[in-house]
Amino acid sequence: MTIRNFENKMPDIHATTFVDDTALVLGEVKIGANSSIWPLTVIRGDVNCIEIGSNTNIQDNSVLHVTHDGPYNPGGFDLKIGNNVTVGHRVILHGCYIKDSCLIGMGATIMDGVVIESNTLIGAGSLVTPNKHIEAGYLWMGSPVRKVRKLTDEEIKSIEYSALNYVKLKNRHQ
Repeated sequence: MTIRNFENKMPDIHATTFVDDTALVLGEVKIGANSSIWPLTVIRGDVNCIEIGSNTNIQDNSVLHVTHDGPYNPGGFDLKIGNNVTVGHRVILHGCYIKDSCLIGMGATIMDGVVIESNTLIGAGSLVTPNKHIEAGYLWMGSPVRKVRKLTDEEIKSIEYSALNYVKLKNRHQ
């Protein structure tokens, strides 16, 4: 695995977290317990900070980045991902906040200033445009994303199941 310091900021990765040998994690990044970072994922905390909670999986070819503090982005945009989150293959997360127990479908793009509330499913290939607030408990999809329908109790349970299943899978890889 490639874990790199950037300007004296070294990633803080919990001992139980799995980071694939082909992934890159650099700069001001914190990753919680039992999370997993899969092949060819880039997590680049060079111009702002990235925080990933526990039991969260970031799947293959995903890109996680942030926006710097500047005249056009006062304060910039950091990136926060909660606990029990599944981020599908080839997802781009940029300067957004994803709360606990969410599933971000394959190929989705989530942009600066977006807040995704807990127990939410973002459909594959969706585009969530800047500064959008995504209401909890719904399936959102499209480009740009729109609210489609309320999630069933079973679907909400399956989001947590997905996250915990990835904890089991990362244990097999370790």
